[in-house]
Amino acid sequence: MRLIRHISGCIAAALLLLGCEENPYGPTGYQPDVQKPETQEPVPTEKGGYAKGADISWLTQMEADGQKFYTAAGKEMECTALMKELGFNAIRLRVWVNPEGGWCAKEDVLVKAKRAQELGMRIMIDFHYSDTWADPSNQKTPAAWAALPIYELASAVETHTKETLQLLKDNKVDVEWVQVGNETNSGMLHPLGKISDNANDYAILANKGYDAVKSVYPEAKVIIHRSEGHKANECRWLFNHLKNSKVKYDIIGLSLYPTWWENNGWCDWKPVVDDCLANIKSLTSTFGKPVMICEIGMPVWEPQMSKEAVQYILDETKKIEECHGVFYWEPQTDGVWKPASYAALGWNAYDKGAFKNGKATIALDPFKN
Repeated sequence: MRLIRHISGCIAAALLLLGCEENPYGPTGYQPDVQKPETQEPVPTEKGGYAKGADISWLTQMEADGQKFYTAAGKEMECTALMKELGFNAIRLRVWVNPEGGWCAKEDVLVKAKRAQELGMRIMIDFHYSDTWADPSNQKTPAAWAALPIYELASAVETHTKETLQLLKDNKVDVEWVQVGNETNSGMLHPLGKISDNANDYAILANKGYDAVKSVYPEAKVIIHRSEGHKANECRWLFNHLKNSKVKYDIIGLSLYPTWWENNGWCDWKPVVDDCLANIKSLTSTFGKPVMICEIGMPVWEPQMSKEAVQYILDETKKIEECHGVFYWEPQTDGVWKPASYAALGWNAYDKGAFKNGKATIALDPFKN
C-alpha cells in the first residue's frame, strides 16, 4: 500500500512458522484468546460474482501485539470470522520474500489463508516481490536477489511464486486471484524491472510470475496492479506498455484512496471516485480486460463520510459489468483517530482503517448490503 513504507519496531521473535499444524498463529506462535467457532466441515467457497474484499495482512502481527476484535454487541471474535460477519466475502493477503520477523512471509500467509478458506471466503494473494513494502516509490529487489542478472532474477520470481502458491495448495487453500507485483506503476524489482529503463526486462519478470501462477493454479486470475486509479492518463501509459511488451495478465487492478491532504485541506472524495469510475470504463474498453479495485481506504476519523464514500463506490462499481469487486485495505486497523502525517510506520499508526477500539465503524456498513 503506497502510504505505508515499513513496519515499525523490532519483532520480538525471529522464529519462522514451520508448519500450520505445529504453529497456527503466525511467526511468534501467539494464540488469540477467542478463535473462530469450530465447524465440522469447512464452508464451501462460492467463486464468481462481485467480490467484497478486505486486505487483513497485518492480522497475525496485530494479534501478537495484543489487539482484539469485537462484534457491535461487544463479543470478542477472531478477525477473519468478523470480516465475514461484516459482509466481506473475500480476503487479500500480501507476500514478502524474506521479511523481518517473518510477518507476511509465505508461512505467515498460510496461517491467514487457512482461516479464510475454512470460512468459505475467496482469496487473493498479492506478491510484492520484495522483503518489505512495494509501491510506486519502493520496488526494492529482495536482498538475496539483489546481485542477480535478469534471467536469474526471473527464475527467482518463478521459484518464489511457485513455492508460495504450492504451499497454499498443499494445505487445501483455493486461490482465486494473484497479483504479480504490487502497485507496479513503474514496474517492479528495481532497477532491472523499471519499465522506463527496461520495459522488456519488466516483461520477462512479469511473464515469469504469470506462468508460475498458472502452473500451480491454472484457473486463478492474474492481476497487474497500479495505484491512483483515478488518473486515466497514467493508467493508460502503464497498460499500453504492457500491451506493447506482450505482458500476460487477466485483470487490471487499481488502488483508489479518494481523500488525501493537499493545499492545506482534505480533498473532496466524490470527484476522485467519479474519475476512477470513468477510468474503469475506459480501461476495460481499451484493453479488453476486467478491472478490480484492489485497495480503497478512507480517513478512520471520518466514519460517516467514509460510509458515504464506500456506499457510493460499491453501488457504482456494481453497475459496471466489467468491474469484478472492491477490496478495503486493512479495515481492521484503528491506529490514528485524527489527521496524521504519513510518518505512519505500522498498523497502529495507519490512518485509513475502519475500526475503533476493536469494533468496526459505520464506514463498513455498506459491505453488509
